[in-house]
Amino acid sequence: MATSFKTLLSTDVTQNRTKLHEAIPLTGTILSGTYGTFGAETNIKNYSHGMFQSVYDYPYLSSSANHILDLTVGLYSGIAAAEVASAVQLNQKNDIYNEMAQILCGYDSSGNIQRFDNLGDFGGSTEAQKMNGVYFLNLARLLTKDEIQKVSAGGWSLVLNAGSGLTAALISDEAVTLTDSNATNALTNSPAGEFNVLYAASSDGSPTAAPCGLLFYQAGIAVISSSVFLAGISQADRPMTPAPGFAAVLTSKQLMVSGAISASADAFRRRTRNLSFNNTTELNSTIYFCRAGSNEFNYSSNPTYLSSSKIQVKNMATDDPVSYITTVGLYGANNEMLAVGKLSEPLKKTPADEFTLRVRLDY
Repeated sequence: MATSFKTLLSTDVTQNRTKLHEAIPLTGTILSGTYGTFGAETNIKNYSHGMFQSVYDYPYLSSSANHILDLTVGLYSGIAAAEVASAVQLNQKNDIYNEMAQILCGYDSSGNIQRFDNLGDFGGSTEAQKMNGVYFLNLARLLTKDEIQKVSAGGWSLVLNAGSGLTAALISDEAVTLTDSNATNALTNSPAGEFNVLYAASSDGSPTAAPCGLLFYQAGIAVISSSVFLAGISQADRPMTPAPGFAAVLTSKQLMVSGAISASADAFRRRTRNLSFNNTTELNSTIYFCRAGSNEFNYSSNPTYLSSSKIQVKNMATDDPVSYITTVGLYGANNEMLAVGKLSEPLKKTPADEFTLRVRLDY
């Protein structure tokens, strides 16, 4: 006897998770200002509050423009007194540093905000490892999706110009490449999720890669130390002219202290060659195995199935009943329809056949 409804058992339902990845290549021309001249790029948006700078792939007033990332800088409040005297937007830079540290580093047992350090040991006491001046690259959710993909050999790569003679031009012979090597062994002591250390390898012959920042995978944020622009990542500070015709040639550290946030953001963008990574989209699925036994669903409840109380698909009364499955409906406890699945073509069902229809709901 056929039934209109069949209860799904626990063995008929299973859960599945699939991770989809998409390659995201960002050329330096987008970050350095593809549209317009330097200082007047229409795809770079500065705000009246001056707290950060936004980068778009098209002029940001265009309806087709997509938000790529936000760029800003932060300073630890304990910088030297001599530097405080020449500081610009010091309170804003301190606030940005503290806000990002709260989110990404958390608090210690005494309730103090933990500082960024280049090895990811926020509770460590080694001052040399602390990052007092940092750039923040906050990638848009449009690009990172659920998270940045973790790849064993390093899937996140940022190439920066680091030549000592860079003043007004974007081109430099020397490059520094930042990668998250050993990303599959990500650190987990952050309230923002998994993260890893960024290592910088310079093309100037530096013997080893040096830690210079942190990459937070779920948050989509890269924290980069100003030391990345040191020659060999550990020697003299490089010039960071923020714009052609700028009155003074400042080093990265000097500009971060005595320049506006937008000036440091401009200088960082001008030194960016390429940024590439893979994002991750987690696709959660519930799979229902709808089983039609030999004695089930051999009749249809469609009114057109009968004509004058006779089954239209039977030529003789002794013939086996026949139905054609076209739709699978999933119902709740009170028989209210929750989901409908359509077959690509009708499936002929007789008492001599048994079918299992696999229905997948993605979310």
